[in-house]
Amino acid sequence: MAFKSTSLALALAVMATLSSAAAFAQAAPQTKRGNETLKKYCTGDYLTYCGNLSPDDPAMDKCFQTNWTKLSENCRRAIDAYEKTPGKKG
Repeated sequence: MAFKSTSLALALAVMATLSSAAAFAQAAPQTKRGNETLKKYCTGDYLTYCGNLSPDDPAMDKCFQTNWTKLSENCRRAIDAYEKTPGKKG
């Protein structure tokens, strides 16, 4: 299973945005990476495995890569689908 570091960062950035949005609705910096599916299915995994990292930190990619087998099936599927999306931002 090929895994791209961009996808890791995207998923994590999306999760961090959700966490920030709850606390700082309009003041939180918005990420331009990811999509609603990544937010929906990967937020828990981000918080569990990589929540100590900023979504824009290059270490975020490595964190998701390291924890790939621990990620929920739905999160892995969302990342795989996002990788195949034409015109994705990231």
